[in-house]
Amino acid sequence: MRVATNAVARRITWAAALLLIVLLLLVVLRLPWAGDLGIHAATVERLRHDLVHPGNPLVDADTPSPYYSPWMLLLGCLAKATGLGTFVVLRVAALAGLTLLVTGVWHFVRTLSARRAAPPLALLCLLLLWGPRLFTWSGFPGLNSLALTIAYPSTFALGLSFHLWALLRKALRDGARGPAFLGLGLLWAAVLLSHQFTGVVASFGVLAMVLGARPLPTRALLLRLAGGLALGLAVLAAWPYYSFFGLFGAGDLEQIHRSLYRDLPAHFGLVLPGVVALALRLRRDRRDPLALFFLLGALMFAAGGLTGHYSWGRVLPAALIPAQLAVALEVVGAGRPAVRRAYAAVLGAALLLGAWTQAGTLGYVVPRAALPARVEAKYRPPWPGYHWLTGQVKYGDIVLAKTFPARQIPAYGPYTVAPGYPDFFLPDQEARLRAVRDYFAASTPRAERLDILWRYGVRWIVQYPGDGGLGPDDPALRRAATGPRGQVLYEVNG
Repeated sequence: MRVATNAVARRITWAAALLLIVLLLLVVLRLPWAGDLGIHAATVERLRHDLVHPGNPLVDADTPSPYYSPWMLLLGCLAKATGLGTFVVLRVAALAGLTLLVTGVWHFVRTLSARRAAPPLALLCLLLLWGPRLFTWSGFPGLNSLALTIAYPSTFALGLSFHLWALLRKALRDGARGPAFLGLGLLWAAVLLSHQFTGVVASFGVLAMVLGARPLPTRALLLRLAGGLALGLAVLAAWPYYSFFGLFGAGDLEQIHRSLYRDLPAHFGLVLPGVVALALRLRRDRRDPLALFFLLGALMFAAGGLTGHYSWGRVLPAALIPAQLAVALEVVGAGRPAVRRAYAAVLGAALLLGAWTQAGTLGYVVPRAALPARVEAKYRPPWPGYHWLTGQVKYGDIVLAKTFPARQIPAYGPYTVAPGYPDFFLPDQEARLRAVRDYFAASTPRAERLDILWRYGVRWIVQYPGDGGLGPDDPALRRAATGPRGQVLYEVNG
């Protein structure tokens, strides 16, 4: 009877994991737009036109950008070689990122457990064990968050990180030769260059795998590991598209990330069974790699909150992911059946609550009208985009717009006067932001508004009614198009 029950549980686990994978595949087809998708589309656009000197992805300036990573360079080459549209290329990126993430979780979990149910259960925990209140952020692979960030470099980098940890565990276990560790060093550098915050998570995972290796690495293995580290650092230093180490001086990131420290139980409370599982693993093995991984991430997250370095909160997946994996491994482990059943009951309830919290994800693959009312209430509509501009606004044209439109317009090829996102490498960022504010301010004289348009070579203006700026009847403007929610496209005469 117990064998039959276990078999049914395994089938349910596999079926649920496959259903979520299918759901995410359908999301790839729809590619809902929210958050940072615009800047990644703009990056592909710039690389499509110039692979060597793409310039700033958002404004017409010759500056480096951390968005020009190895992964985005590969996507830019794909766009240039095939002529595929930018959003088609991003769908390819989403499919590749999802494939890397799913296979990476499978690969890594198989180094921790031989149980057949461990990988699909671990994937379910990774997607659903977050909190009773919806939370979405790049690099945090909850189901709803992943649906909106699946084409981002963070998804690619996280999938690559799982493979990196798995390959490192195998290399340490098998006493691999030098070339294997050099390859791991290149993989580590690719993660860091592609998404810096995920790179920190990956680095903590690497450190935990080394500290938790059994037996401890020999001197020869440590020297090979040092060789891989040195090669990775050399690649980081030599990357030509931006200064990786220059990012350590980046400012203006703390307030953006302060929300990572708010409402922690509501956003991440369902991970608590995993913390208990980690404590049990640590009790059995003082060098358990998942427990060490969790401790490294939790300590840095706490340090960020205590010191006001809120951007350090982006390391939180280094604490959440080990806990999510640990509870899955505990349920399928070889302990006492009564304990496993109790764990399975708690985990099952947590997974169901997590699934209900993120049920609005269904809205990205089925018509909103088809959703039950209670599910529809959880659905957050994606952004409509600015494709309505493309009939008139051409690649390289300069558009003046406020921050929200400026986060999307460069995805289609134009530039904006001010970047929609903080840009550490743009020296006149504050002047550009001030120019946009001044143009729309009610107290700004007409002559000063015209000077702003001339100074930045503005060809088009996008604004909502009531934004301010030059009046619709001003001779310097021509009404060219109307978009969603009353937005207007004006052409600047002369």
